[in-house]
Parts: sequence; structure tokens; C-alpha cells
Amino acid sequence: MTPTVHLSVHLLDPPDAQALAHLRSHLESAVQITLGPELPRPARYHILVAGRPQQEHVSASPNLCALVIPWAGLPETTRELMRRFPHISVHNLHYNAVPVAEMVITLLLAAAKRIVPMDRSLRAHDWTPRYQPVPSLLLEGKTALILGYGAIGRHVARICRGLGMKVIAIRRDVAPPLLDTPDQIHPPQALHRLLPQADALLICLPHTPATTGLIGAAELALLPASAVLVNVGRGPIVDEAALYRALRDGSLHAAGLDVWYNYPSDEAARSHTPPSTYPFHELDNVVMSPHRAGAIAHKERRRMTHLATLLNAAAREKPMPNRVDLEAGY
Repeated sequence: MTPTVHLSVHLLDPPDAQALAHLRSHLESAVQITLGPELPRPARYHILVAGRPQQEHVSASPNLCALVIPWAGLPETTRELMRRFPHISVHNLHYNAVPVAEMVITLLLAAAKRIVPMDRSLRAHDWTPRYQPVPSLLLEGKTALILGYGAIGRHVARICRGLGMKVIAIRRDVAPPLLDTPDQIHPPQALHRLLPQADALLICLPHTPATTGLIGAAELALLPASAVLVNVGRGPIVDEAALYRALRDGSLHAAGLDVWYNYPSDEAARSHTPPSTYPFHELDNVVMSPHRAGAIAHKERRRMTHLATLLNAAAREKPMPNRVDLEAGY
């Protein structure tokens, strides 16, 4: 049995009681946790679990060696803060990779088959779409281009292959050997060469300065007119105006969007905030989802299971997974 070392962990934003009990039940006995915005005194924790810590949270403990962001992603404020502490590693939790990958496929199928307008018509007792030329796309034998071949992208690839699709992917680092590799894997420089092959463009990238506006009017024009675009990364990865115009004008067949350009500023604004300055809601070839790809039943239990895996690895003096590259932004 692998020996464990004493490990002190502080959770800045504690989960609810049930999720916390789930976490404790999955931790090695050598892992001791403290909770809350008030730091323990003296602060001796080795690992801090926080998405947006302040400098005092990072500098308080002389033992701190790792920060765990309890989701996938790296807030810009956290990135800038942790650059001042290069000896502290930063890690993500990828507990939502499978749910988000399932949403990619849900949006892809709904957009390709035009499910939403047909549902809307039949709710009004209108059977007309049944007798019109079918705009539905067949995905079997088509090519899926996945941008971002991380935890989400790899699961998306497996499902796409199950649909009978050819899978090609773009990944920043193509050197490490990967399990379940797609048919082809390419560096970012190959994007323009690959876009004309893509019947489905599936965006699973993080939002960084390098990915902002990655897909603009020129890139959309390289896609076949029959292509479907799905974005579960972040809205600004795709140019807002260019995407709307391509969908409106029919140069892009359809899109499924879970991420947007405008979000409610507070709770009161949640019921009347348009997700874009453009009227995507008027287009029948768009499936709209309010950034809920990772929202599943028992989400917090799943998050705590993945957190326990990271903390137990550290207690066993093994490398913690999901390390973030601060320079790359993910």
C-alpha cells in the first residue's frame, strides 16, 4: 500500500454539507481540511482550494505548494496573482468534462437535425415541416474538427467516432502520446488548412488572449456551407458579428451555442438580458443554451470526488493531475 504523508488543505469556499461529507468520505485519513473565508491561525495549509484567491490567501501559509481551482479554467485575476508565486503549482478540476462533452453532442445533433423549429411548429399543431424539403444533416461518414483536445475534447471525439464520424483535432501540444487519439491530430497552425474539411466544428477551447477571435469571418468562410458549429468554450472565441451574419445569410448551416457574449450583471437581470447584441434568437438554425453544459444532477458530489482524487494523489506523494500552464492560460 502506498504510504501517505500528512496534508493540510484549506477550502476557501466550502461546499454544502452533503458535498462536504462526500469529500471527507473519499479522502485519505492523512488529509486534514479547514474551511471558510477566515484562514486558520496559524496558517499552515499545503494546498489551497479556491477559484479566485486574494494575495493574502496565497501568502498566508509558508507551506503552500499548490492551488486547486475547483473547476476547469483559469480566471485572469488568478493567473496574474499566481505569476507572482512561481513555486506554487496551479491545478484544475475536470469533473465536468463528460457533462460538457455530452452537451456538445446534444447541440450538434439538435442543430444538424433542426430539432428546435420542428418542436416549436408541432407545439402549435403545425405539421408543415414534415412535408417540406428536409434540412436535416446526416452525420455518419462526416468529419468533426475538434478545437481543443483536452479532457472535454477527447470525450467528444469518442462519441463522434461512435456516430461514425471521422475525427480530426487541433491541440496546442501534439508531442505527448495520447490514448484514444483521433484519426488526425494537428497543431494550431493547421487551422486554416483543416477548416474546409470540417462538417462539424466543435469548439472546446479555453478563453485566453490567444484564442480570442480565433474564429472570425475569414475562418467561417473556409467552412463548407453545410457545416455545423458548436461552441462550449467561451463566446469571444468566435467573432460575434461574423457568426451571426454567417448563420443569417446561410453560409453556415447551423450552430449550437452554450456560451455567449453578454451575461446578466446581477440576479435581477437574469430574466431580461439578451445573450448577444445580435438577434440570434430570430434564427431557426441556432440552438441556444444558457451556459449550462456542466449543470447536472449531483454536480457537487462529482466535483468533490474529483477533488479527493487530486488531494489523495498529493498525500501519496504522487504528481497531482490537471496542472495549469500559467503562460498558456490553461
